Amino acid sequence: MINKNMRIVVLYGGFSSEREVSLTTGTAMGNSLKKNGYKNIIFMDIGGNFFKELLEIKPDICVNGLHGKFGEDGKIQAVLESLKIPYTGSGVAASCLAFDKAYSKYILRGAGLPTAEFVIASKDNQKPPFLPCVVKPAREGSTIGISIVKQEAEYKRALKIAGQYDGKIVVEKFLDGKEITVGILGDKALPPIWIKPESGFYDYESKYTKGKTEYLFDTGCTEKEMAEIKDTALKAFNAAGCTGYGRVDFIYKENTPYILEINTLPGMTETSLLPQAAAEAGINFEQLVEEILYTSGESHD
Repeated sequence: MINKNMRIVVLYGGFSSEREVSLTTGTAMGNSLKKNGYKNIIFMDIGGNFFKELLEIKPDICVNGLHGKFGEDGKIQAVLESLKIPYTGSGVAASCLAFDKAYSKYILRGAGLPTAEFVIASKDNQKPPFLPCVVKPAREGSTIGISIVKQEAEYKRALKIAGQYDGKIVVEKFLDGKEITVGILGDKALPPIWIKPESGFYDYESKYTKGKTEYLFDTGCTEKEMAEIKDTALKAFNAAGCTGYGRVDFIYKENTPYILEINTLPGMTETSLLPQAAAEAGINFEQLVEEILYTSGESHD
């Protein structure tokens, strides 16, 4: 039972490539709960002694503000499960599946949902399976290690870049369409957002540099198309076994919403995509964070 006197530990920081983003997310979520009157908020920057710290603190619940490896991949979730500590976001299996872009694509295809054509490559492959293509590490976030390859001569370098982050590499057929994201809260899809990066590629710089990207609720899609995109987002989220909240990213091309990935722990500052979508639906940031806290009681896996 959620109450405002319970001991809440906000997990953030950590040691992934998305550490800085996580610090911002965790700080925003914890401060929001304080504004909502929760009295015992403890911030924990995940380090080598976090297991001992959790045992000493004995939290009633953990708010997972981590991003990337050991945050979104099911590992911290497994630790919390072993300690019988409730936590926000998806469970162990769903987090692991969604974080791995190869596994998640197989799940989505098995559910009859549209994704771009893809193969699993290795750093030793020399020729791209299709051109243009997108080369990405299978288990990273925030578009880290991703390259768009337009010519065969660029492929080897793209594999090398992706291989710096993961030995498992996904190569997708490049789809030239609208990039649209749909936030999920509980069992509802929030208003879709059209992502329009100035550079044409929604990379790390475009995501986190102010003014580099436009975010539009006027997607140019019909009501019927918007309904299909939202329905597909919910189906993808459920197919992976996700719970609580998240975000599903698409390329919308020729009346088809092709799923790029499922994000189980999206950024959570007031200007992040999920909070923007929630605000458009009439849910302010404090309400959103509290709703996420309440979804921690949902069954994991």
